[in-house]
Amino acid sequence: MITTNGPRAAVFSGRLSVPLLLALVAGMLAAGPAAAQQRGPQSVAPIAEKLIDAVVNISTSQVAKGPEGVPLPKVPKGSPFEDFFEDFFNKKGGRAPQAERKVSSLGSGFVIDGKEGLVVTNNHVIEGADEIVVNFHDGSKLKVDKVLGRDTKTDLALLKVTPKKPLVSVGFGSSSDLRVGDWVMAIGNPFGLGGSVTVGIISAKQRDINAGPYDDFLQTDAAINKGNSGGPLFNMDGQVVGVNTAIISPTGGSIGIGFAVPADTVTQVVSQLKEFGAVKRGWLGVKIQSISEDIAESLGVPENTGALVAGVTPDSPAAKAGIEAGDVIMKFDGKDVTTMRGLPKLVAQAPIGKTVDVEVLRQGQKKTLPVAVGMLNDEESAPEPAAAEKKEEAPQPSTSILGLTVIPLTDDLRSRFGFDAKVNGIIVTEIDPSSQAASKNIRPGDVITEAQQEPVAAPKDLEAAIEKVQKSGGKSVLLLVEDAKGDTRFVAIPF
Repeated sequence: MITTNGPRAAVFSGRLSVPLLLALVAGMLAAGPAAAQQRGPQSVAPIAEKLIDAVVNISTSQVAKGPEGVPLPKVPKGSPFEDFFEDFFNKKGGRAPQAERKVSSLGSGFVIDGKEGLVVTNNHVIEGADEIVVNFHDGSKLKVDKVLGRDTKTDLALLKVTPKKPLVSVGFGSSSDLRVGDWVMAIGNPFGLGGSVTVGIISAKQRDINAGPYDDFLQTDAAINKGNSGGPLFNMDGQVVGVNTAIISPTGGSIGIGFAVPADTVTQVVSQLKEFGAVKRGWLGVKIQSISEDIAESLGVPENTGALVAGVTPDSPAAKAGIEAGDVIMKFDGKDVTTMRGLPKLVAQAPIGKTVDVEVLRQGQKKTLPVAVGMLNDEESAPEPAAAEKKEEAPQPSTSILGLTVIPLTDDLRSRFGFDAKVNGIIVTEIDPSSQAASKNIRPGDVITEAQQEPVAAPKDLEAAIEKVQKSGGKSVLLLVEDAKGDTRFVAIPF
């Protein structure tokens, strides 16, 4: 019996004729290069040799204050040994409560402009640093003159050094052209070891790992470890298609799940950091949520289609354009909004001041509203709830509906729970823990302001909405719920 291993592994037994044997050998030889290509590129050495000088190690240091050495033993307060240990450890230098010490860290980066000395890395690599040094593959070093800009939402930073001669640099490729399964190569500084090359494939695209509002990560199985942060992810043409940023690992080492900020995002952010020192993003002024199965049934739209507007910020571009809570945003500037988290990315990338068409679905009818895109101000704080004048009010009779005990929202209740005077509805005072409402994360103190997209001022309004839905054959009632922080959301409660 003869066994061969490989893409065309097979088992043969018995005698083979010479012509058949020659045919088999010829077929296996012909399949060899194709099989090798299926396993991956024969060597990435030619690409790595051209790129490795453009990849740098980032070392940072900062002065930290804190205790050093042997900590003071814990003794009871007032103990006769308290003064003894205080004097002994202070004289021996074993404890220095405010001693200054240097804390250092390591990361990766890459040169994008060799003449100007521009280096891209992760913001978390340089965050809080008092001194930043760029270390090159040939052993030379350059101190960073200035951090030109940083963006916490995408975890990117742009650094400036003054080169004595032009540095080796790399260019960006298109991350949107990448396909799942394409080969990629990471170069970086894992665990401070210096320039290390690893190879893998694109495992997935558009990953949301809850790192920020604009998550759109590439996932790769190319080994990425601590110290690789800020380093480039290359395609097989030697172009940067991502910036390695995060890993999932129970051990701290690579298990083949790494994430990179896609190059299409990086180029936009870096361009603005270079020009403005910060990123200017578009702003619409809506609070949105995804459309669950229950909510989709209540609205009469497909599940996970569009972005459901749960609230509109006063005086925002959305408010001025007439967008309302309960609208489902289907298109923004001609682009389909296929998921809730897709909308913030489209808005952020829109030119500030540009008037765009926003298509919404409102109570089954499509409307197109022109909206002038505003500029997102990260430091803009929400207004404090207005204090309501406290009055003595008669107790309100409560009503139990769908496992919720509700009463009309009065001025006294607004003041007690911190709601703005403009908020109207019925407030939840108790919840049956076995009810459907409890499973939908409604809490005592929440206010129901709408039912089936109609205002609710009293329990009877909620009862009327439920009766209307039941008569039409519906299976759940759609509520707009607001909490004391001003956060609003739609909740569909099945009957």
